Amino acid sequence: MDWLLEWLGRKLAKYLSEVRPEGTHLATSPPEKLAGALEPGDVLLIEGNTRVSVAIKYLTQSTWSHSALYVGAALGAPPAGEEPKVLIEADMRAGVRAVPLSHFAGLHTRICRPVGLADDELKQVIDFAVTRIGEAYDMKNVFDLARYLFPTPPVPARFRRRMIALGSGDPTRAICSTLIAEAFGSVRYPILPEYVPPKAGEHADLAQEEILRIRHHSLYVPRDFDISPYFAIVKPTIAHGFDFHRLHWATEPE
Repeated sequence: MDWLLEWLGRKLAKYLSEVRPEGTHLATSPPEKLAGALEPGDVLLIEGNTRVSVAIKYLTQSTWSHSALYVGAALGAPPAGEEPKVLIEADMRAGVRAVPLSHFAGLHTRICRPVGLADDELKQVIDFAVTRIGEAYDMKNVFDLARYLFPTPPVPARFRRRMIALGSGDPTRAICSTLIAEAFGSVRYPILPEYVPPKAGEHADLAQEEILRIRHHSLYVPRDFDISPYFAIVKPTIAHGFDFHRLHWATEPE
């Protein structure tokens, strides 16, 4: 039975990983500026264009459906004629792998940068991810995958995020940011704020409850790095010295 579930899971993963061109959004940062702005330890958020991306964006109420850790030259020089693999990601079908920056060419991205890490701590974060390259995910949890066949379930907004935790297993780990969260957790670098219980008589804030729940299940999603108070947002165009006076606007013919 296990082999049948694994086979079915792989089929589902392949279907969910297929691109939906009609949902593609153009990149807002030129490739050369994106490459020049990235630093080791940065988390690159991606607005994906696959079937599962639609579900993740809907359930997390966010633009971002995928994330990768930028490791710079940590993997060494590539073979002649190949691009350097500078990003580590968790993929449903391939498991944990390293990919070149061009893997996300044409997609909308955002750079989230941790602040205050010492060199040895940054190395530990990167080494954590590097040592996990090649790990594969068990796809036998078909129920975990099947939920993403219905990308926009009719549930109240405050419950959508919780649907990711429902029956979660390796498939959910493969589409969430668990790998990256664990890497930063190895040096106790925070992503979301610590939960502070409300005082007597106060109503618990739904956002705080959500943070507690997600922290407990370790199901970090790309959106968490975007809203985290501990990661700086880096925009490549601005980082390269943006001057709006130098823009050339198209004019309407009179």
